Amino acid sequence: MVTLESGEPAASADVLFAQLYHELRRLARSRLAGGGRHTLLDTSALVHEAFMRMQREGLVALADREHFLAYAAKTMRSVVIDFVRRRRALRRGGDVEHITLDTRAGEMLGTRDDEILEVHEALQTLAQVDARLVSVVEMRYFAGLTDLEIAAALGVTDRTVRRDWERARLLLAQLLGR
Repeated sequence: MVTLESGEPAASADVLFAQLYHELRRLARSRLAGGGRHTLLDTSALVHEAFMRMQREGLVALADREHFLAYAAKTMRSVVIDFVRRRRALRRGGDVEHITLDTRAGEMLGTRDDEILEVHEALQTLAQVDARLVSVVEMRYFAGLTDLEIAAALGVTDRTVRRDWERARLLLAQLLGR
């Protein structure tokens, strides 16, 4: 279980959230800055939505700060993916057929969202090959954790994390046809 600064076990998600709020904002800021402004989410919205999901799902037993941040990274990824899917559905008129006169405008609008969903689908395929590679990508790309933080969360060395990152990048590039 994650412990407080005083060394006592954390009692609830509220306590964990309060203690690690600034760290979660750093992770969210890193995620949003790294991927450009592809969503209308801001740092606070991403952190708060991730926290609400973590509360709704109930926290699993977490061994330390790194495990909590890894769990938060996975939750932030799902928040971004769900947000993009909802936005795409609304932009395309939901079930209503939308016809645009200028096809270039329609193509330009969906480029970033399509890319995010393609990466998500590639990660789902990669999970069937090696789930640890997906964890490394989530923690590094979606949460901005360092190799040492990822290594601590996964119980491996930072060198293994670097190798996994390179392998994941190669496999994702292949899955995405790049």
